[in-house]
Amino acid sequence: MTDWSTTSGDGFELFFGYRDENAFASTVEQLVTDGVASGIAKRNATLWGPEAESEAGKRLAWVGLAEESRPLVDEIVGLRDVLADRGCSRIVLCGMGGSSLAPEVICATHGVELTVLDSSDPDYVRGAIGENLESTVVVVSSKSGGTVETDSQKRAYEQAFRDADLEPAAHIIVVTDPGSPLDESATEAGYRVFHADPDVGGRYSALTAFGLVPSGLAGADIGRLLDEAAAIQPRLEADDPDNPALRLGALLGAANTEGVDKVVLGDKDSGIVGFGDWAEQLIAESTGKNGKGILPVVVPSLDAPNFSPSTKDEVLVTIGSGVHMDALPSSGWGAAVSASLGAQMLLWEYATAVAGRIIGINPFDQPDVESAKQAARDMLEGGGDKPTPVFTDGPVEVYATDGLLSGESTVADAVATLLGQLDPEHGYLAVMAYLDRARQAHLAHVRDHLAERTGRPTTFGWGPRFLHSTGQYHKGGPPTGVYLQVTAEPLQDLEIPGRPFTFGGFISAQAIGDASVLADHGRPVLRLHLTDQQAGLGVLRETLR
Repeated sequence: MTDWSTTSGDGFELFFGYRDENAFASTVEQLVTDGVASGIAKRNATLWGPEAESEAGKRLAWVGLAEESRPLVDEIVGLRDVLADRGCSRIVLCGMGGSSLAPEVICATHGVELTVLDSSDPDYVRGAIGENLESTVVVVSSKSGGTVETDSQKRAYEQAFRDADLEPAAHIIVVTDPGSPLDESATEAGYRVFHADPDVGGRYSALTAFGLVPSGLAGADIGRLLDEAAAIQPRLEADDPDNPALRLGALLGAANTEGVDKVVLGDKDSGIVGFGDWAEQLIAESTGKNGKGILPVVVPSLDAPNFSPSTKDEVLVTIGSGVHMDALPSSGWGAAVSASLGAQMLLWEYATAVAGRIIGINPFDQPDVESAKQAARDMLEGGGDKPTPVFTDGPVEVYATDGLLSGESTVADAVATLLGQLDPEHGYLAVMAYLDRARQAHLAHVRDHLAERTGRPTTFGWGPRFLHSTGQYHKGGPPTGVYLQVTAEPLQDLEIPGRPFTFGGFISAQAIGDASVLADHGRPVLRLHLTDQQAGLGVLRETLR
């Protein structure tokens, strides 16, 4: 049986469903007694235990961004006016993970155009670079200043500007942490540099320069975004059982301790575009470690499989208007959250930190992200073995972790074998497509087909961007996933200026490297490599549907 309760305030409303009211209420009361909300607001690094204290001490500045980022607004708007006077109206963002996901949802929600270049796929990169260079301003965003994808995109754009007799310094703006390698090189090259707060982690950086600079330059109302966050902030800081962040965090955390370790995110008339993709990184990368975590599953609609019908290991969350649930969660745990974008972002950041305390993990580190990066570097430097296909079926080469396949000779048989590895009670399927997400956007629909076919939670991620997001959960979370990679020969490869490898070689190394790390963690991986994109996609669609 599911009981329901409502929490509301100025500009927001939340509707909660829980299988065990007493367990939920006692969890909230304990959070209130422990002063967790006020502790987060005061940047108390001890809330997640001694092992997390060092990292948490450097990652809590996000709690004050609604006010501390105010000076950026006039600076960004002023620069936007200067660029407009120069005829520069097309904004491109080169960034990965936290550097790109927040601006993408902010701009889409505010109805302004932003081209997001968050891929190593040579066809996707070429498509972004090949448009209107004279009117283009490129925002290069990297917290560490050493993100290889972003550096490669920057190099490609610099070369394109020079080839068009345009001065890169007039068309490139940099966002990075002070003192990073990118900060130093960009300053030396004469680029305009915005510094972000180094005490904010990437996935909590929506209201820093990483979220505000590209969004504001593209025309989003970033002042309003900060106003929305500021309006809900007093509620989130209060040690009160009606605090929406404590209640949402308690819901996610308490459900997780009972084995309900997935959260399905659907939208109902929220007016927010793509919120699930941003929340996906926040939740997965924050909680998926030490064999624990919450897997976010983003669905296109509330009647999509995994939301309707749902499974017993899923919390159902509706983002949008009206505090009600269109589908009764099989698990008994659910919520509906209605709020503006800025309020939603700050609410979910608080709630994720709260859930991390309940689950017993450090929500501010990402220990398994670096392993995939290192494996890719090893491949590019010749230190990794290039895999050979188990078999070839027409335009598709089939690769698999050792022991997964034995005698299969068709793509359909190989996929069936992978799906047969799914735990019917706790398992999930992750589809990872290392393709041009502009031209192949339709492939995302296979998520629904596979979720319906398996009856299990199914995610879809574009590679390599998911490596900076759910990639942490895949390797650090519960060992219940099976993984389907899709790679392809590019239509045309693209050189990376000053690098000994191409974009095609880079994205291939990223896919192979991630598969090897997953295999090292005992995860089953099937990779379907399309040697001919058009023919291979036809086989893929037919098989996966």
